[in-house]
Amino acid sequence: MIERKINKDNNFYYMTAALVIMLLSASLIKSVAAGMVESILEGIIAVTFLVCVVSLGIDKSWKRFMQTLIIIWIALVVLKKLVLIPHLNSMMLLLMFAFFWGTFSSICRQILFSGSVDSNKVVGSIALFLLLGLQWALVYLLILAFSPSAFGGIDQVPWGQNFSQMAYFSFVTLTTLGYGDISPNTPFAQVVVYLEAIAGVFYMAIVVASLVSAGLAQKVSEQER
Repeated sequence: MIERKINKDNNFYYMTAALVIMLLSASLIKSVAAGMVESILEGIIAVTFLVCVVSLGIDKSWKRFMQTLIIIWIALVVLKKLVLIPHLNSMMLLLMFAFFWGTFSSICRQILFSGSVDSNKVVGSIALFLLLGLQWALVYLLILAFSPSAFGGIDQVPWGQNFSQMAYFSFVTLTTLGYGDISPNTPFAQVVVYLEAIAGVFYMAIVVASLVSAGLAQKVSEQER
């Protein structure tokens, strides 16, 4: 039923909505008992993954890759409930990063410097921005997992409990707001943070250039007709 509703004219609406709901949910479940936070968040992330895969169904080259990542990720979630394996959380974060990178790459192929500009593509550019911030948030969580003192203003707790805070820090950095309530302490963390700030600036320039050039090409084509 969902697959019939999602098509190439509205797929980015669904994807962007799923990403926004995931980010909002991650902040709201902070009020839930600590032991349940990760389980609820993992369920929300799994649903977001499924929406992303269905939304990108028209890009066959990435669909199978991401379907495989979802299966592995769900298997790790189940495995975590049964046995204690060192660095299992880090493996889950790496899989999430790979999934969001695949989604990001697929969207880029569909909306940047190709085809006509419509509202779906504009919404797709928002999804790209959200995915960019999420990828950096996962990198920060990985850094924190291996270096608990890498960031000031945040405690070393399971990644699910820090996901919302690191997403907040990532988007604050991506937009170069820099409130300072969370800050990098180690040289490596500082490099990663300023690289995200640079990526945020260049993203705005590239996306605007892409949409403007595609819009002009569309206008010229219509005039020629």
